[in-house]
Amino acid sequence: MLGMIVIVNSLSVLLFLYAAWTDFRTWKIPNAVVLALVTLYALRAAAVMLGSEDVGAALFASSGIGGDLGAGLLMFILGVALWAFRLFGAGDAKLFLPIGLFVGWHGMLPFSFLLLVLGVVTLLVLRLPVPLRVAHLAFFMRIEEIRASRKIPYGVIMVFATLLTLALPMIRQQLQ
Repeated sequence: MLGMIVIVNSLSVLLFLYAAWTDFRTWKIPNAVVLALVTLYALRAAAVMLGSEDVGAALFASSGIGGDLGAGLLMFILGVALWAFRLFGAGDAKLFLPIGLFVGWHGMLPFSFLLLVLGVVTLLVLRLPVPLRVAHLAFFMRIEEIRASRKIPYGVIMVFATLLTLALPMIRQQLQ
């Protein structure tokens, strides 16, 4: 079961990065990516339950599947509310569901903090001028488009906050 969890986690990281890339390029996050992430989470949850000695704890503990589902639903509701007030795009709102599933209940605070910090850093970086030597490169031309439109691809910031949140337990383990 551990092998399946590693594969699912690896695929989910790649899908999160793809969501960030498409949001950066087009300001859209494909529904198929969100559905694939939810499906990967379901496979991961099934593997956790099958490998667990205490299925009740795996299902209903705040650090288990129940906490993940609670976080996913809460974040999805928050995303829909932000979308309703036109503060978020629909893709960003939908992406909150798999993000909540993967970071879980106990990852919501670090995720929120990282989202805030990365959002502020992004806004500050967008105020910096692009050096003329690299202004012709596609990446920096896209940055100029984003700056001119004043539309931030929040999915990029959300994905990087998610990946950092998911990496925190590994970082803590390395520091001990």
